[in-house]
Amino acid sequence: MSFTKTKLINLLKQVFPSSYTELAVFMFFLLCYGILGTYIALHYRIIFDSRIPWDAYFSFDNKAIVMTGGSFERHPLAYYFFNWVREFSLFVSGGKMNATFRLTLAWLSNIAISLCIVQIFKYLNNIIRLPLKITLLLVLFFGFFSTSIILSFTPENFTYTLLLLCIYNYYAAVKLRKEEKISGSALTLAGITIGGITITNLAKVFIPVLFEKDVFRSWKKFGNAVFRVALATVCFAFLYLLRIDFKYENIFSKTNQQYEKFSNVESIPDWDMMLSYFFGGSILFPSFMTTDKHNMKGFNFKGLLMEPYSSFFCYAFTIILLALILWSYFKNFKNKLVQIIAISFMFDILIHCIMRFGLHTSYIYAGHFIFVYPLLLGWLFYAYRTKPKILSFLVLTLVILFAFLLTNNLFRMSDFFQFLDTYYQ
Repeated sequence: MSFTKTKLINLLKQVFPSSYTELAVFMFFLLCYGILGTYIALHYRIIFDSRIPWDAYFSFDNKAIVMTGGSFERHPLAYYFFNWVREFSLFVSGGKMNATFRLTLAWLSNIAISLCIVQIFKYLNNIIRLPLKITLLLVLFFGFFSTSIILSFTPENFTYTLLLLCIYNYYAAVKLRKEEKISGSALTLAGITIGGITITNLAKVFIPVLFEKDVFRSWKKFGNAVFRVALATVCFAFLYLLRIDFKYENIFSKTNQQYEKFSNVESIPDWDMMLSYFFGGSILFPSFMTTDKHNMKGFNFKGLLMEPYSSFFCYAFTIILLALILWSYFKNFKNKLVQIIAISFMFDILIHCIMRFGLHTSYIYAGHFIFVYPLLLGWLFYAYRTKPKILSFLVLTLVILFAFLLTNNLFRMSDFFQFLDTYYQ
């Protein structure tokens, strides 16, 4: 078998289900998300309405993203990717932006999030090597996060970013477990795809390189790592500049405008936005509020946003989950795979919680970091695999959290459908 064919087969095995259990997980979520997305696409116009470029629900920019890929300073190469998404959807719908067009967009998102969950399963099962029952519990927990539910039918950058980050994190974990280096081609491909869709995620691509075996003990290995990182960066930068006709000064002016626009909102206290939106709303739906919006061309419509938590139980859920995450981090502090996940998460905490970029709607950015929760929880279970009492306590805690999550999120989705019935039929 040729080298290229072997690499291709290995890639397909990594991205897609490669066992009956993985296939069962994929089909379960494909069915659940598929029913939800199909119903919304066929009965409502909220997934794509040519009159509404942004902010119909939770500040997602569906139409703007599908048509242009988003602003070049934040999503430098997304334009090319969403050209394919849009043209394929138009091909299926016969060139019309109708219910079939919306249905195709929804199913592409459905497939992406279902594959993302397969990556989470692979990581828990093959890297951490948890018992199947705990792995399935964590996968179910993740599958009913508010972000997972919403992105499963939303054609947005975050949907595909989440999938690509999960694929890359699993790939990097496999390489590091085998004490192999991440190839220059893989690093470049990851940089172009992950950084191309959202530029702030480019740095995350290089984190695993820091943990390759003896990379700081051997000048040869260090030099090779620097070369691979430089190669990926140069390729990304060239394609980025080519996208904007090498008018690099526009990057700085647009970036400053975006930062000023999205970092100076003083609606509620920062600590509440962090708990209710960044850490909480990305997992556990709060209540919703409707707002009046317009498309700057004379068309008025209603938007849906998340409110801060109003229930003690929602705050308690978020704090308990964060405590488990911190527990996992400190318990597995010397584990390089845990450090990779934690450092990746810290980038988003820095951007949104410390620099306050988009903190008032930080739940929409969860596609950049939400995968760290099941992985860090998985490492916590692994750390106590030989201590039955603590393991039983962790399982019981997760079951209670999952029961509350499921009840709350299904109830809030009924509110979401009430909003659709009222404004988007």
